[in-house]
Amino acid sequence: MISSSLMNGFTNPGQGDTLHRERAVDCPGDQQGGDKKSSQMERIQHYQEELRKRREEEGGSRARHHEVDPNASLRLKKLSQNPKEMPPEHGPDPAAELEEMLQALRWAQRCLTDTQSQQDVALVLQLLSKEEFRTAHSVHSAVSRQMRRAGPTSPLTAQAQGLCQEVQRILQSSHQKEGLELRALLTTPHVQALMQAHDGIAVQEVEAEPEVQYLGETVKLVRLEKTLDTPLGATVRNDMESVVVSRVVKGGVAERSGLLTEGDEILEINGIPVRGKHINDVHDLIQQMHGTLTFLLIPSSQSKPAPHRQTVIHIRAHFDYDPSEDPFVPCRELGLSFQKGDILHIISQDDPNWWQAYRDGDEDNQPLAGLVPGKSFQQQRETLKKTVVDKGRENQGKLWYAKKTRKKSPYNLNRNTDYEDILTYEEMALYHQPASRKRPIALIGPPNSGHDSLRRRLLAIEPDKFASAVPHTTRSPRIHERNGREYHFVSHGAFEADLAAAKFVESGEFEKNLYGTSTDSVRHVVNTGRICLLSLHTRSLRVLRSTNLKPYVIFIAPPSQERLRTLLATEGKTPKPEELKEVIEKAREMEQSYSHLFDAAIVNSDPDTAFRELRRLIEKLDTEPQWVPTSWLC
Repeated sequence: MISSSLMNGFTNPGQGDTLHRERAVDCPGDQQGGDKKSSQMERIQHYQEELRKRREEEGGSRARHHEVDPNASLRLKKLSQNPKEMPPEHGPDPAAELEEMLQALRWAQRCLTDTQSQQDVALVLQLLSKEEFRTAHSVHSAVSRQMRRAGPTSPLTAQAQGLCQEVQRILQSSHQKEGLELRALLTTPHVQALMQAHDGIAVQEVEAEPEVQYLGETVKLVRLEKTLDTPLGATVRNDMESVVVSRVVKGGVAERSGLLTEGDEILEINGIPVRGKHINDVHDLIQQMHGTLTFLLIPSSQSKPAPHRQTVIHIRAHFDYDPSEDPFVPCRELGLSFQKGDILHIISQDDPNWWQAYRDGDEDNQPLAGLVPGKSFQQQRETLKKTVVDKGRENQGKLWYAKKTRKKSPYNLNRNTDYEDILTYEEMALYHQPASRKRPIALIGPPNSGHDSLRRRLLAIEPDKFASAVPHTTRSPRIHERNGREYHFVSHGAFEADLAAAKFVESGEFEKNLYGTSTDSVRHVVNTGRICLLSLHTRSLRVLRSTNLKPYVIFIAPPSQERLRTLLATEGKTPKPEELKEVIEKAREMEQSYSHLFDAAIVNSDPDTAFRELRRLIEKLDTEPQWVPTSWLC
């Protein structure tokens, strides 16, 4: 089975048999509407005969003995007529039906020998003979006939708005009371909206009447109105000689109309046969079409699930994606590009490999959903990218895969690892911090980037609003130090016990003494209603995020090398060129490895500007909800 996209830009054909190629039915054109009814019926007869022969060949003797529906020719004859000239389906005559009922009751009365039963029947006959009952029976019969209709009546016109405007122009010179009232009614927003909605539905009115049925197959006509700037939002594939709808994208004309479904086989488009054509040829055909597109279809034989409200999930992307560079995307024109850190609203996961999504903030400007790689599919691709050739002597020439590694305890995060987990998406939710429980602010950056200076500046200006967590240490207190104020002074054994119990956000050793910041110290500041300011190593972020503290992480990036030299000179520092280069390189490494953990980033080109931006981000936490991992709110 080969698939492709009915759009410009085709996937690389040399991807092997396991790859499917699709084409999107999203192309403009210049043909209108389809042929006349009689020619459509001739083509329908042709396809029905072809279906019958194909089923007979596949079914053998069982198909050869199958009887053709004797009413098929009658239905076809009805379809070939002008619907407006077809006689209405009156059904049984209500008067004759009632008279037949009365005769049956009189016959039953004569057959009864019990006097009481005869009197009961006489009462019923008296009731049925009354004029009120006859009127009610006629009304019931009329309503029943209407309820049995196959569907709603077709619209008389798709120009209701134009007719209203024409009536308004005629009534401009009218001074009669009725004319003024009618003009005022037609100019109300509600009536204008009603006419607009009517025309919108009437334009998309389709002929989807069941046609001749052979061996359970039904051929129908579907008509969709497509403008140049509104894609249909569907893809097709080749299944042997058939052209089959393989995907209906949310937000497109096809999905909104509900007329095209996955598995429908397309026989014709605007009167042009497509069976037997390669989907690349179908692409070229539809590319030239616009306006009313008429599809002759064999409806999908797949059972359609009951309609349900699909849950929308929100995810943060941890990688950049460009569909124009992806040889596996079913249709590049339907692919949705995004960058690391973007929030995506996933509205459909029906296809586990290709989800349908909107980018946060683009819902109004992006009516048609885009295709993005599914999480499992993307993880598989990233795993394959990490496949390398082991040049070791023992495994020379063999392929090996980079294995995921997880730490057994949070404090092991300080150790280097060969590989990190494959990052794809993280489910997110909106969170607004309570006024009495502020989120800790973690400032991250390489040495000499200025992140620690910004932290000290905030503490000095607003000590009632900001505070630092009191760290733990195993060294002895100095004369001016007090336990619990500058440090929590603990024994070496107690420190190591807390370290083993994963009670530290960050820890390290200096001059044979252990130092660390505990989660309890951070939580103590939060409980006082103040904002806890932290200056951490990037390796500590995973531990901090695993707590229930909901930290807000801001990366302080250094400016260019020359600008960094100037800023450090104002502080009396004269770094060497290689030291400046090391700061820039360290910042780049931190971004590449940990940017998925950052909530915001500030380039510290000017300390005052960076400080104002830092305060703006912190104040925004009180006024705007922020995206946080869903796991934090569970």
